[in-house]
Amino acid sequence: MFAALPMYDRPDNRAAHDRLWGAIRDGLKERGVEAPEALDRETYYSDGWARPDLTLGQICNLPYRALFKGKVRRIAASDYGLEGCPPGYYRSLFVVRQGDPAARPEDLAGRSMAYSDALSQSGYGAAASWAARTGVRLNPALQTGAHIESVRAVALGKADFATIDAQTFRILTPSVPEISALRVIGATPASPGMTFITGLENDPELLREAIGAAIAGLDGTDAAILGLRGIVVLPDGAYDPELPPPPASWAK
Repeated sequence: MFAALPMYDRPDNRAAHDRLWGAIRDGLKERGVEAPEALDRETYYSDGWARPDLTLGQICNLPYRALFKGKVRRIAASDYGLEGCPPGYYRSLFVVRQGDPAARPEDLAGRSMAYSDALSQSGYGAAASWAARTGVRLNPALQTGAHIESVRAVALGKADFATIDAQTFRILTPSVPEISALRVIGATPASPGMTFITGLENDPELLREAIGAAIAGLDGTDAAILGLRGIVVLPDGAYDPELPPPPASWAK
C-alpha cells in the first residue's frame, strides 16, 4: 500500500499534511479500506502515481492527461479557494522582477521563461496553452525542476518571467524571500486543480468520503496552513483539453 501527497508538501506544512493523512487513513479503515500508516516521502512522485498498490496520490492534470489517464482512477480535484477560479480549479500567476517594464502577459512575447517542467500544468502547460490560443510567442528557455527554483531564477535575472501555481505562490510567500523581488502581472485561465487519485482496483467513492470528512475535520490552524477547502468531482471533459506543444517547438 502506498500513499503520498507530494504536490504542496513542504517542511513548514509537513506536520499538517501528516495530520490530514492520519484522518484520511482512519476514515478509510472505518470504511473497511486498508491504508498505509504514514505518507511516503521517499518515492519520486511520478513513480508513486504508477504504483499498482496506490491507495492515494495527488497528481497535476497535465501528467494525468499525458501519461496516466486510464491507468489510475480519479477521486476528486482539490479546492484551495483560489481567487478567480471555480471550485476545484487553479491557475498560474505570471511573475516578473520588480521594475520590469512588462504590464501584462502579452508583453512577455519572446522573452525568456523559466519553467519547472514540461509536464507541469502550472509551470508550463497553462502558459503554453494560453500562448498557443492568443498567438503570443513563448520562449521557454530555462527548465528549473521546481516552482521555487523558477521563482529564484526570475528574481536573480536568469529568466524574465515564470508562471507559478497560485497555491504554490501563496504558500511560498511567507518563507521564500526571493518572492519579494517579484511582481504579478496576470494569470492564466483556470484548469483542474491538483487531483486526488487511486489505483484502478480501488473504490473512489470510499476515498472521496474519507478525504471530504478529513478536510472538514481539520482544526483551524491546519486548515489555515494547508488552505484546502474541500474536494470537487469535475466532469471528464475538464481533463480533455489538447496537450500543449513541447518547449522545443517554440524555437522553430
